[in-house]
Amino acid sequence: MAESDLHRRIDAVWRTESPKVIAALMRMVRDLDLAEELAQDALVTALERWPASGVPDNPGAWLMATAKHRAIDHLRRYQLQARKHAQIAQELDGLHDELHEAREAAFDDDIGDDLLRLIFVACHPLLSLEARTALTLRLLCGLATDEIARAFLVPEATVAQRIVRAKRTLGEADVPFEVPRREELPERLSAVLGVVYLVFNEGYAATAGDDWMRPALCAEALRLGRLLVGLAPGEAEAFGLLALMELQASRAAARTGPSGEPILLQDQDRARWDREAIDRGLLALAQAERLAARAGPGPYTLQAAIAACHARAPSVDGTDWTRIVLLYDVLAEVAPSPVIELNRAVAVSMRSGPEEALALVDALADAPALRSYHLMPAVRGDLLHRLGRFDEARREFERAAGMTRNARERSLLLARAESAAAG
Repeated sequence: MAESDLHRRIDAVWRTESPKVIAALMRMVRDLDLAEELAQDALVTALERWPASGVPDNPGAWLMATAKHRAIDHLRRYQLQARKHAQIAQELDGLHDELHEAREAAFDDDIGDDLLRLIFVACHPLLSLEARTALTLRLLCGLATDEIARAFLVPEATVAQRIVRAKRTLGEADVPFEVPRREELPERLSAVLGVVYLVFNEGYAATAGDDWMRPALCAEALRLGRLLVGLAPGEAEAFGLLALMELQASRAAARTGPSGEPILLQDQDRARWDREAIDRGLLALAQAERLAARAGPGPYTLQAAIAACHARAPSVDGTDWTRIVLLYDVLAEVAPSPVIELNRAVAVSMRSGPEEALALVDALADAPALRSYHLMPAVRGDLLHRLGRFDEARREFERAAGMTRNARERSLLLARAESAAAG
């Protein structure tokens, strides 16, 4: 195997296996920085040995075993240092027990619980949303600091600081490595799902930069979503989020043209939609709806149900817009938001026409959350254009173009403004 191919293989193994390795080490050493350091040591050893010996048949197990041996060696050294200090002699028994537990842990296969604990640590509410996102991508997706920085168009130093501060915050607060108690689980799981969806959305519709989509981030979010439903098989909203991401990602190939230009839903070639992703999404949605049958669907399940209406429709005109409006009605009750109301207005325009929808949009004009939201004037511009009010439509599209930070979207909005000007 060529050296470049080998390094790509090792990188792929690392991205897949590093979360499991770090999670297992965290259980042993109870220190996030140390767990990541020991996992990196195992990776370095692989880079040194595998070129000569070849990639093992089970590279994940090799990395896990190597990392756990490193952890046991560390605990041994810690115990020996403790013996040199008489004043902590009473702690030796505890350290001995810890070492014994670590040795036992080296043979455990409790990967699922460990990963779930690691997810809840990375998404702990003590951390800012930016810190949670960076730490999640680092620990659970295996992305390097520079990759995270490129994905979110921020300096590498900024991402590095977020990760360092996040680890320090967790360490100083002595955050336990555990799944939250039952009464805390809904709120904490909601935070985890929110981070995963944020990662997906940044990949699906980038907020800034020269690309409309960043497929690698969508792929990482989907991987986390699949991991979550495996670790929390009784949580309806975990399946709801996975369904939503699968159904939205199914359109990825049709959302951009040959030069990377955006293609709106109504102009997409539906033959290019990924039918296997749609099938996976519909299957996850069915499971979410079964699990939510008693308590009622949550916001991700409802959004997935809306996405499913698009996925099942042969065309824009053949879409069940009445059902979509009804689903938005329920969603607005479950998770009230001006953005949801704006999206509902778009669905109303497709069901009942642009005039009724424009009244709904204008009623949202004073909502603080929409004042800097570029899709507000973009939606209004579309409705005005359909009503034949072309000058007003042009101004709205130009206003939306001035508000977006994504170059591709800006070009699309300016093109729509030009089209409106031509009548």
